[in-house]
Amino acid sequence: MKHENLTRRIIAAAMKVHSTLGNGFQEVIYQRALEIEFPYHNLAFEREKEMSIHYRGLEIGTRRVDFFVENLIMVELKAVIQLEDAHLAQAMNYLEASKMEIGLLINFGAKSLQFKRVHNNKLNRDEKP
Repeated sequence: MKHENLTRRIIAAAMKVHSTLGNGFQEVIYQRALEIEFPYHNLAFEREKEMSIHYRGLEIGTRRVDFFVENLIMVELKAVIQLEDAHLAQAMNYLEASKMEIGLLINFGAKSLQFKRVHNNKLNRDEKP
């Protein structure tokens, strides 16, 4: 898998945060904890990076993504009891809008940490001859 080592390090950082804090906090608490934890895993990142949303070449709004890690992986956090299809669709949309190839959707709200690796199929499809 592309960037497998990098995604494993991100997931390891998230597992450390989840095992330390448990579930039940708001998303921002986990976001702040990951901001502290990422350097321990030698991960360079930008937190709450703002990205533009375009339609037919025109900017129609902006969205802040929780983390961009190593300028390669988009990380979207949730703190819900169970991940749902809408969360996955949201992560896919952010991935496509940011023109990133790979992302992680991480949920701290469940008793066990949940994570899903997300691929930008639109980008991959556009790159094929």
